[in-house]
Amino acid sequence: MPAAPSAPARSPHTSLKRPPAAERVYTHIKEAVLDRRYEGGTLLTEGGLADAVGVSRTPVREALLRLEVEGLIKLYPKKGALVLAVSAQEIKDVVETRLLVEEFAARKAVPASPRLIARLEQLLEEQRQLAEVGDLAAVAVKDRCFHAEIVKHAGNEILSRLYDQLRDRQLRMGVAVMEAHPGRIEANITEHGELLEAIRAGDAEGAAQVVRRHVGRVRVLVRGEDR
Repeated sequence: MPAAPSAPARSPHTSLKRPPAAERVYTHIKEAVLDRRYEGGTLLTEGGLADAVGVSRTPVREALLRLEVEGLIKLYPKKGALVLAVSAQEIKDVVETRLLVEEFAARKAVPASPRLIARLEQLLEEQRQLAEVGDLAAVAVKDRCFHAEIVKHAGNEILSRLYDQLRDRQLRMGVAVMEAHPGRIEANITEHGELLEAIRAGDAEGAAQVVRRHVGRVRVLVRGEDR
């Protein structure tokens, strides 16, 4: 009896599907806004975005509607989408929320587990390496991850979810600060090291004080009140 024909060999990439068109447009715009390739005040057109991503205008409209809900852009019929600048009120709100969450988390993270210490050491080293090659967007991501790791280890899931909602705004502000104040990159790394040492030493109040000073600088720098 003849053997059944074997299934044709599949390329390792056969099962990998591209994300839907609207998702690709959404990711393209959001990443560009967060790392400030599309700065506040930039007017985006459906045609330009469609050409940039290689899709039709229909998924572009879907992605823009989603981003407007997230507060990153403002749609203007027949004109396009305006990338919204970071407002003074937004800066104030984000910093106040970060202080409330992160000071609490810094205290709760003490005494720290070996796992948390090891993870913070890893993130700090990765941030140093990225700073050396000048990848500001990636540095901002690692900066945010460093703080998020401490919040996660505070053991309060509600606060963790609240903190996650600040992610996009934190990244955007972080890149803005580093572009305007290059010296702040090294200062951030130094302050992260101080925070790590306070947590490692079991100094809950010392860790909270580092957070207060470190996060409080964001509002001053983003608003251009300090050079």
